[in-house]
Amino acid sequence: MSNHAKATRGVGTKGMPRKDRERLILEAAAGEFGAKGYARGSTAQVAARAGITKPMIYEYFGSKDSLYLTCLEQAGTRLVEAVASAQQGPSDLSRAVRTLEAVFRALESRPHDWELVYDGTLPAEGPLYEAATGYRRELNRMGAVGVAEFLRASPAVEPLDADLGTHLWYGTVSAAVAWWRHHPEQTAHEMAARFERIVAVLCPDLWAASDTTGGPSGIRST
Repeated sequence: MSNHAKATRGVGTKGMPRKDRERLILEAAAGEFGAKGYARGSTAQVAARAGITKPMIYEYFGSKDSLYLTCLEQAGTRLVEAVASAQQGPSDLSRAVRTLEAVFRALESRPHDWELVYDGTLPAEGPLYEAATGYRRELNRMGAVGVAEFLRASPAVEPLDADLGTHLWYGTVSAAVAWWRHHPEQTAHEMAARFERIVAVLCPDLWAASDTTGGPSGIRST
């Protein structure tokens, strides 16, 4: 049993208001499913993490699927709202930095949210898959819009360029999040600054043209 599970078990939840206990269960479940995926995640371990009995999970949520779906809906909503908030402003390279910074900040205290939305162990059909696919499509849609608007400024692009550019953007975001998971000591602020520096080096002319206010996040290094 993890130290976290031992600590939460020791606290106990007797007398805790229902809403607070429900929140505790969801936090434990998000951690369990985020680390192991839907297929390998255990409601028994969720109960251990939350310091409650396993039957209480079913009393609150009815089933493992319902518990997972609630976690997924919270995670997906947070990510979609974070990315949507970053779409305001110029459609230049600073938009890419704003978007990744929004993702980093959304995941800083809840890194498992990304794994919930992109869980490869979900069944290939059914409510869980449909919900996860819906959030993925919305995140992908916003990415595709951003890439298309950025490329539209250049008369030299071909019709398929936006499609390739969108796939490259998806890969960049996924790779950045995966790298961050291997470097958990990095804060969201540090990750945003690192990505900003890389963009400035790889695309200096485009970045200079877009960066007229000291960087979209105000953290550009000189």
